[in-house]
Amino acid sequence: MYRFESDYTEGAHPRILDALVKTNREQTPGYGEDAYCETARRIICLACGKEDMAVHFLMGGTQANTTVIASALRPYQAVVCADTGHIACHESGAIEATGHKVISLPSENGKITALQVRKCIEAHWSDPARIHSPQPAMVYISHPTETGLIYSKQELGELRRVCDERHVLLYLDGARLGYALGTKENDVFMADIAKLCDVFYIGGTKVGAMFGEAVCVVNEKLNEDFLYHIKQHGGLLAKGRFLGIQFETLFRDGLYLELGKSAVREAIRIKDAFRSAGCDFLYDSPTNQQFPILNGAVLEELKKNYSFSIWKELPGDRTAVRFATSWATKPETVEMLVNDIKRACRIYGEKTPSWSAEMPE
Repeated sequence: MYRFESDYTEGAHPRILDALVKTNREQTPGYGEDAYCETARRIICLACGKEDMAVHFLMGGTQANTTVIASALRPYQAVVCADTGHIACHESGAIEATGHKVISLPSENGKITALQVRKCIEAHWSDPARIHSPQPAMVYISHPTETGLIYSKQELGELRRVCDERHVLLYLDGARLGYALGTKENDVFMADIAKLCDVFYIGGTKVGAMFGEAVCVVNEKLNEDFLYHIKQHGGLLAKGRFLGIQFETLFRDGLYLELGKSAVREAIRIKDAFRSAGCDFLYDSPTNQQFPILNGAVLEELKKNYSFSIWKELPGDRTAVRFATSWATKPETVEMLVNDIKRACRIYGEKTPSWSAEMPE
């Protein structure tokens, strides 16, 4: 069984494993105060063009999101995001558990617009009874989104302008950032993110690390006492060097970008195979996540040898599924999948109604 349902189930890149083994018996200061973490912070700051930016290493995405949002907001404030956003539907109410409301905006493709954000914030402040509802004070976006799409530099700039006008914070979840950077369509790079966001994080868990996320705090006000919040949320790892070593390895010699490009390259091969076979897509993703729409017969045929995620049931015996590549996806495995896609769709594909022809109103 070849697995394509996730981009974080593999262990870690061999260079990271080698670095961890090589330093295994070392004794270093704890809690991220070691030389490896300091080196990783310096390299990340250089990559972002922000030498004075604060960089903190946490274990996972949910922990990073909860820590950042809870530390940045007052008790009565809320965070705005797409209704598909990770904090809205994939983190077991972690944000609400800290006492902060998640205000989710409708999204057909996983992205939110500056106009949506503006209307949401203005609706709150124009309401005479606004003190009875949470105050929107932060905008959360994922890049790439949970649907595999990416924000353009123009879209990110428009969000920044609205946030500045309405005095709210902009936070970017970069759990799969390496896969956004690895696309041909991307025009948002780490220096742009550091310039346009108040805080963001660089995902390691899904892009070659065994675990770990690098939270980058650009807005100096948000960094005040941030370590206390990390500790309170269980994120201050005693053996902090394990995080520093991983990010130093990822950002030395361009490995992070190399891994992102590799995964995207294989994902586009899968996308092209489905498209050539006549399949439609739920989202037109340029990244490592692909969402082809299959009929029941094709789906069952591919399930015999491949593991992938069921994403959305659609009318007419159609199902949108997700194939996700990763840094560890092998070209030869993708080649087998491509051949099986061609064969399955050739035999069963004529039974697939056109998604575009039957798009529900």
